Amino acid sequence: DNWAFLYAQRLALKQELPLRVCFCLVPKFLDATIRHYGFMLKGLQEVAKECAELNIPFHLLLGYAKDVLPVFVVEHDVGGLVTDFCPLRLPRQWVEDVRERLPEDVPFAQVDAHNIVPCWVASPKQEYSARTIRGKIHAQLPEFLTEFPPVIRHPYPPSCPTEPIAWEACYSSLQVDRTVKEVEWATPGTAAGLAVLQSFITERLKSFGSHRNDPNKAALSNLSPWFHFGQVSTQRAILEVQKHRDKYKESVDVFVEEAVVRRELAENFCYYNENYDSMQGAYDWAQTTLKLHAKDKRPFLYKLPELEQGKTHDPLWNAAQLQMVQEGKMHGFLRMYWAKKILEWTRSPEEALQFAIYLNDRYELDGRDPNGYVGCLWSICGIHDQGWAERAIFGKIRYMNYAGCKRKFDVAQFERRYAPRT
Repeated sequence: DNWAFLYAQRLALKQELPLRVCFCLVPKFLDATIRHYGFMLKGLQEVAKECAELNIPFHLLLGYAKDVLPVFVVEHDVGGLVTDFCPLRLPRQWVEDVRERLPEDVPFAQVDAHNIVPCWVASPKQEYSARTIRGKIHAQLPEFLTEFPPVIRHPYPPSCPTEPIAWEACYSSLQVDRTVKEVEWATPGTAAGLAVLQSFITERLKSFGSHRNDPNKAALSNLSPWFHFGQVSTQRAILEVQKHRDKYKESVDVFVEEAVVRRELAENFCYYNENYDSMQGAYDWAQTTLKLHAKDKRPFLYKLPELEQGKTHDPLWNAAQLQMVQEGKMHGFLRMYWAKKILEWTRSPEEALQFAIYLNDRYELDGRDPNGYVGCLWSICGIHDQGWAERAIFGKIRYMNYAGCKRKFDVAQFERRYAPRT
């Protein structure tokens, strides 16, 4: 289920050439820990096995793409290169670096395989909100939301056999924090991800429309880790979920809104706004209102370690933080509350954003993702939102509080579930 892979195979078949798949494993990436790398590497082991069955060698290259890929291209006499797309600064830089170092006669194509409507096709500019991008995406879904043709067993094998991959050595080559442990609830890899998709459709989809904002109810898809690491394609999920529109119209429509419109809006923001992870990325009205209230007295002030350990005065916030630390996930509704409280309890909006992104990227399995950056900027800097009634600290940024959560769901029940371990 990968358009870049399918395109690469089509080119190889046309030229009657072998096809190779390479993954460049960097020793560290932003605030990723062994929790993230472990999930990714176990998923890649499954990819390597599937590739072998398809007669397509899989290579795990250790190091930055610019250092290892051009050398590989020359050594293996590679005739063309196809890469995937990510709107974030660092992966875009990697693509640029490889482009500069490739032999001039090797064509290099980029395919947006993880959005349904490719990012640059969906819109040529930064969109203001979901309202402005929704129509553009829906208008193009008939063209792009199609069934995948299969990757076939490749008829042109490489001339020499591939080296077996030393997975253990790959693990030990990583320069990442190993204190944030891998999680037990999420099994990495496509097979496990597709099983989660199936369980969502059979057990949780019916209540997704009505109960997705209640952290005590099992209504969410829980697919974001597999989406993030490319182990399950969003397009596959939408194709499967849409088969149940007759039965669960509201739930299916809401799922399409979140997994397609909102997700691609986040990609659009990160692609067209280079300040996607800082205050400078916010709209002028939001920057102005936050600056105006930057010196307002905060009811509580917390340092990063207190937040990280879930040691605030607010038991709901602590429970959400502890869920994230222990499980690598936080309920979507609580992610908004969680980030807004960080704005309220830190010395400045800049510090709030820095802390929120750090904690999200360090603990969430789907951290370092356009969705995460936009989630933090929506909560703290009003991105894709509008101005609300002015109040202290928040200015015109939308406000959330404990009492509001109590009206939405049984807060005490959630707090009990993630009470600090004594």
